Amino acid sequence: MEFVFRLNGEVQSASAAPTVTLLDWLREARGLTGTKEGCNEGDCGACTVMIRDEAGARAVNACLLMLPQVAGKSVTTVEGLGDPAGELHPVQEAMVTHHGAQCGFCTPGIVMALATGHANGRTDHEVVLAGNLCRCTGYAPILRAAKAAEGVAADLADLPEPLAAPRADLAPLLPESADALAELYAAEPEATLIAGGTDVGLWVTKELRDLPRPIFLHRCADLRDITQQGETLRLGAMVTVEALRVHVKDSHPALHAMLTRFASDQIRQMATVGGNIANGSPIGDLPPALIALGATLHLRHGAARREMPLEDFFIDYREQDRRKGEFVEAVTLPASAPDLACEKLSKRRDQDISAVMAAFNITEAKGKITAARLAFGGMAGTPKRATKAEAALIGQPWSETTIRRAMIALKGDFTPLSDMRASAAYRMQGAQNLLLRHFVTREEAKA
Repeated sequence: MEFVFRLNGEVQSASAAPTVTLLDWLREARGLTGTKEGCNEGDCGACTVMIRDEAGARAVNACLLMLPQVAGKSVTTVEGLGDPAGELHPVQEAMVTHHGAQCGFCTPGIVMALATGHANGRTDHEVVLAGNLCRCTGYAPILRAAKAAEGVAADLADLPEPLAAPRADLAPLLPESADALAELYAAEPEATLIAGGTDVGLWVTKELRDLPRPIFLHRCADLRDITQQGETLRLGAMVTVEALRVHVKDSHPALHAMLTRFASDQIRQMATVGGNIANGSPIGDLPPALIALGATLHLRHGAARREMPLEDFFIDYREQDRRKGEFVEAVTLPASAPDLACEKLSKRRDQDISAVMAAFNITEAKGKITAARLAFGGMAGTPKRATKAEAALIGQPWSETTIRRAMIALKGDFTPLSDMRASAAYRMQGAQNLLLRHFVTREEAKA
């Protein structure tokens, strides 16, 4: 198949299978080896490139991005970052001046992440760099370089060539709307849906799976909407985690703070709300927060739609209440969440899989707890509510004594497993302590 896009300012036509990654194509078909292959799973950032389209500039992991996902867009690699006269980009110049590289393997990805941040006027450099590992240079000179490049003008003028509609042979790969997707998926329910590809991409790069019938969802513009409907917020399934993070900064501050620790900027720019729900992972960070908010899931099969409380969607480990040919269309949640708190327990602060993810939505009035929804990830085969702990809280005084009773009740809600990330005992004690921490933090905020 043929996919047309701009690469470093020039129109390219890439002929390859639809599951060939941009990283492999750049290195093998074009010889652009500045984009490095490190972990090949979106963790190290060595393969970072800049993608630009109607939504602006984004830093993404080329190892997880498949060629259909860049059709009609503009791709910039480290080789194309400077201007045509050979002048370095301000970030490149600053990295040289401030000694931001030693071995250099991670440097191209770091430069591309910082250059994308530079293009967007960002100064939160530590957040921008959270997805880029550097084992030898150290981050201090890299951060000094990022600071030095702030505000220095750079020319990145090439725009993506518009692709108004896929050619006929690409239409089954790239539906343009939820209606088109519903028709395709109902007819071929064994197809693999690829939203951001941050999970499915690993099926290709790590498990070497053959995906004979992929359907890419990123062109379904009507699935990317965030709309407020009265007291609820409706998120289309293709809303990216980064778009959600930015949108809820004021209305859901606890969710915003948690999503800032959700993987890295590169992953958040591609990962989607619907994908994080539909993959059914017991350690996904978003479902516990949505369950604690009482979110409703909206599913679609052809023209038929149904909805359910999100917590009912998860049946067992990697098993969901989703029929063949049915897909996640949207999720709705309260438009604000003043009582929500999210706690992520992981070995690293940034870009790490949670050992325990906790979300608490506890309402108190006149010293008594009037409502409570507690949800956890990492404590069972699915994201799950802690109903026994909730019962121990509701109607009781807001006090440490009540919280400690709920901590004990958690043992009746979960029987966690031990694995490479944490032991069962650690998970249980961690979950209990996160609830206590929530109480202490909330009390300190009142003082």
